[in-house]
Amino acid sequence: MVALPGTFYWIAAFAIVAALVNGAGIVTIFRHRGWAERSLPYLMCFAAGILITTPLIHALPDAVANNADAGFTALVGFLFMYLSNQVIKRRTGEETLAFGVTAAEGIGIHSLVDGVVYTVTFNISLLTGVLAGTGLVVHEFAEGVITYLVLLRGDVTERTAAVYAFFIAALTTPIGAFVAYPLVRDLGRSDLGLMLGFVSGVLIYVSAAHLLPEAQSYETEHSMLALLAGVGLALFIVFARSM
Repeated sequence: MVALPGTFYWIAAFAIVAALVNGAGIVTIFRHRGWAERSLPYLMCFAAGILITTPLIHALPDAVANNADAGFTALVGFLFMYLSNQVIKRRTGEETLAFGVTAAEGIGIHSLVDGVVYTVTFNISLLTGVLAGTGLVVHEFAEGVITYLVLLRGDVTERTAAVYAFFIAALTTPIGAFVAYPLVRDLGRSDLGLMLGFVSGVLIYVSAAHLLPEAQSYETEHSMLALLAGVGLALFIVFARSM
């Protein structure tokens, strides 16, 4: 299937905005650490709400409609994220989740996969891309903040942590999108269905096993409202588009 006109521009726009939002998180924690740390749980819960709703309500059913085996690739995507996180934790000796464990490996891989997600979802449909992209963009702010904080634990200076965090967590997302685009754009709908299934598994893992546990560790009031707001926004976009 040939990509729809303008698809590349949507992918590029979301990937670049994701990098900018990630960078904004780094700048904010660098200059206003107290405010950034207070806001972090709400942003992660809001993003988790969008990212858990998108695959369950829209992306995974769409994937199965294009290829009946997409459920298997969704499982592969979930297990890929889970196992890669386990490998990283074992190599670093840390117990926290991967994007808070090692910037050079965990966050870099995670951000590259984000870029691939943009490419696959926008090649399926504009709605799928916007839904997945919105959740990913929101969570980029939190990812930038956490990357910076993790690097500080490695005994680097604050300025060095900010620079490294931007290269590792922010720039890798557009790189992943642009590398994946020529490989994905000419795939048929059946193959895209399999890839969207994989992406759905990744999104489910990122939201349910990654963002929510990290947000809950802060024990913040009203985080449930932030989660429900993310769910509500995703549902609104889906139903508004179908009307």
